Amino acid sequence: MSKPSKYLEALIKEFSRLPGIGHKSASRLAFHILKASDAEVENLSKAILELKKNIKSCKICGGISEGDHCSICMDETRNIEIICVVEEAKDILTIEKTAEYNGLYHVLGGVLSPLNGVGPEDLNLKSLMERNANNIVKEIILAMNPTIEGDATNLFLAKIIKPLGIRVMKIALGLPVGSNLEYADSATIASSLSGRVEIE
Repeated sequence: MSKPSKYLEALIKEFSRLPGIGHKSASRLAFHILKASDAEVENLSKAILELKKNIKSCKICGGISEGDHCSICMDETRNIEIICVVEEAKDILTIEKTAEYNGLYHVLGGVLSPLNGVGPEDLNLKSLMERNANNIVKEIILAMNPTIEGDATNLFLAKIIKPLGIRVMKIALGLPVGSNLEYADSATIASSLSGRVEIE
């Protein structure tokens, strides 16, 4: 089968590497770029390059930041006694949309998954423990996705955090097993946060 253009195929291939983008979606995106004006394509390219150049991980929580520390960690109105632990930085944005949570965050960078070779040493655990050096943290909310790996990570974290005298909670209502925080609506996330339960 002949291909219309090696350049078009190359772009479709690159779009197909993006999460949630299949070959059909990648083709639609590529043809959209083909129809777009030079200025639109340049703006898109510039936005991607600027993102890669200027966004880094916050040195405190691991979330996205334009400097060493993110705006949430530097916000003096946030409750520093509560830390919500999430899998990825994008989960912070999901929870922030609810406007129901006013504590701090900590990004693990994944979950425990022995089958995929991910152990405790591969997660951002050391800095989480160091954040309680002054015994300021009173509660940690575990907001892992409700998967087998997420549940295993919750139990592991509770086991190492509870002996420090910190209350360990997990988000509760509304998130079906196997779902992802990223795809839940704000009302569901808010309900899950307010209905959080303590891990025994």
